[in-house]
Amino acid sequence: MSSGLRYLSFGLCVVLLLLQNGAASFDYGDALTKSLLYFEAQRSGKLPPHQRVQWRGDSALRDGNNAGINLVGGYYDAGDNVKFGLPMAFTVTMLAWSVVQFGPQLEARKELWNALNAIKWGTDYMIKAHPEPNVLYGQVGEGGSNHACWQRPEDMTTPRPAYKIDAQHPGSDLAAETAAALAAASIAFNAHGLRTYSSTLLNHAKQLFEFATKYIGQYQNSIPTAGQFYSSSGYEDELVWAAAWLGRATNDNNYHNFITKSSNSGGARTMFSWDDKYAGAQLLVAMSTLEKKMWANGGEVYEMKNNGEQFLCNCIQKGSFNVPRTYAGLLWFQEWNNLHYVATASFLAAAYAETLANTRSTIQCPHGPVSSYDLVTFARSQVDYILGLNPKGMSYMVGFGTNYPKRVHHRGASIVSIKKDPRPVSCQGGFEEWFHKNADNPNVVYGAVVGGPNRNDEYNDKRENYQQAEPATANVAPLVGVLASLALRF
Repeated sequence: MSSGLRYLSFGLCVVLLLLQNGAASFDYGDALTKSLLYFEAQRSGKLPPHQRVQWRGDSALRDGNNAGINLVGGYYDAGDNVKFGLPMAFTVTMLAWSVVQFGPQLEARKELWNALNAIKWGTDYMIKAHPEPNVLYGQVGEGGSNHACWQRPEDMTTPRPAYKIDAQHPGSDLAAETAAALAAASIAFNAHGLRTYSSTLLNHAKQLFEFATKYIGQYQNSIPTAGQFYSSSGYEDELVWAAAWLGRATNDNNYHNFITKSSNSGGARTMFSWDDKYAGAQLLVAMSTLEKKMWANGGEVYEMKNNGEQFLCNCIQKGSFNVPRTYAGLLWFQEWNNLHYVATASFLAAAYAETLANTRSTIQCPHGPVSSYDLVTFARSQVDYILGLNPKGMSYMVGFGTNYPKRVHHRGASIVSIKKDPRPVSCQGGFEEWFHKNADNPNVVYGAVVGGPNRNDEYNDKRENYQQAEPATANVAPLVGVLASLALRF
């Protein structure tokens, strides 16, 4: 079939599906509920009494012992059993932004406290990981040895070394992203009555920002093992991002001044991700400007606002350098884990739409004005694709609908629950008995969002296909806010 006929055929399918299901194609509220369940499946440590994902058990209860510190808790980043500080902090920042931006919507769907619990599981760990002003533990576990084994987290036999940054071994990107997460979370908790906890988070955030700005360096130079999996392209974006969140949390003009005096405000970005925070920081500053909060309309701030809005213009296909799309309309950023970048772009569109609506503003894109409605429509189109409005009719959110990835690249989900079969799974035995097994995963990791289809809208549901089939916390966290927004709108 030619590309034109293929696109036309898909378009007809879309129309038919919309006609059958009415204006709301999907149950966004159900997707929201499942997205928050996913974070319970990713928990490390001693599970709480209110744990809803019952196939998981306690794990990594000795984390930090080798360093003489309690580092139990936090999140496993994806389908492995390592705790990587940089993506974990970004995950928490995006969960917190979801509550800050869409708290009423989450409350209306009775998911607010589940969202706050998801944040707190991360922030409690970050407090432990920051025992001194200029010390931050940024990783527990070692990626190489962990990836060489296929074991559920409850059975891990791989080493659990703890890695830190300090004044002699700096990591401005890691410290600043953690500061951003704690500052954003402090706003979320303060708004919902947990003021003492909020104050604790904010104090840690301030210390970490000072640490990040006083001792400069990229964190993978201090924690080389992290660079093999989550290498940072730079730290200036995290510094601006953290300053933006601290400015919102404190109303302190010193953070505003840090941003306006920054030597690099990012320019026009091509993506927003766990590694590149510029687009998020730019739009956060732009939102404060439109809302007439603490930001003055100086030249630097105007430039950031313009660059952030141009990113949205390019996503919505009205810019000068539009983001490529697949035949079926999914934004296309890269081959590996493309849905992470789709989720973050969708979040920025949904969040900025709120501000445009509240301030009765529009974006002036190179190819026409863009309204709040346009941004919501765009975000909805990307979410609808993820939830099943695509050529394969497959939901890339696990457990949503009936046609979703069944052989997800995820150690815990692919091995029988320890509660059903307590026999230990060995390092190589896990590969032999479970990884290569020609059968669906025994556990459904509800709410997980996999890497997603390729540029031709094709997806191969195999555990070995980690580029497409591995979910990650950083994929799901941005979707929490988008789904909350859509669930109340449609």
